[in-house]
Amino acid sequence: MHLRSTLRLTLTLATLWVGGHGVARADIYECRRADGTTHYTNAPSGERNCRVVVHGSDRPRSAAADRPAMEGAEAFTRPINANERSSDPARYRRYDAYIREASQLYQLPEAFVRAVVRVESDFNPNVVSNAGAMGLMQLMPQTARSMGVRDPFDPRQNILGGTRYLRVLANSFNGDLVLTVAAYNAGGGAVTRYRGVPPYAETRRYVQRVLRHYYAYRAGRVETQR
Repeated sequence: MHLRSTLRLTLTLATLWVGGHGVARADIYECRRADGTTHYTNAPSGERNCRVVVHGSDRPRSAAADRPAMEGAEAFTRPINANERSSDPARYRRYDAYIREASQLYQLPEAFVRAVVRVESDFNPNVVSNAGAMGLMQLMPQTARSMGVRDPFDPRQNILGGTRYLRVLANSFNGDLVLTVAAYNAGGGAVTRYRGVPPYAETRRYVQRVLRHYYAYRAGRVETQR
């Protein structure tokens, strides 16, 4: 599959600001603010009323592709119930309503959003990478905050936040599908710096996998192989 594509996404929203993916510890903290709201972070920086909700040493297992600097790293998950286990085929349709909502809100193809979820987490809402990326669309804490996600393990919030971030990237790269996917994996700065898909083996594999699933979903096929 070629890493360039003539497919363009229709741009209808103004560009939104978002922070890039940063270096992160594996522990994820839930911190409660004075106004009663909560937020999630990998680096509480002296904040009070914080508790660890995911430990970096918990239950090592394979996860979706990590960012290039973390290639080959393991990931871990929070305890999950029987309906969320990775062996449950029903999970592939469980979040259809949220994917459809996000697709319509941010004007991105539903099959495209679904393909990103498939590659990032294989539809496991509790997976956390060693880099600290969380949930269905593997949001880093800074990205989650920037996209208005308070609970990255909530499937609806995670999908809406991840799709919003894809919309940001699509706006930044003039709707180029390939560059949008590459930037989601490697960061927008790397795509800008290399003026295309960065020469990272992991990112190139990631782009190919997302596009393969995207075209399969668009054609009405449901693949069983990641």
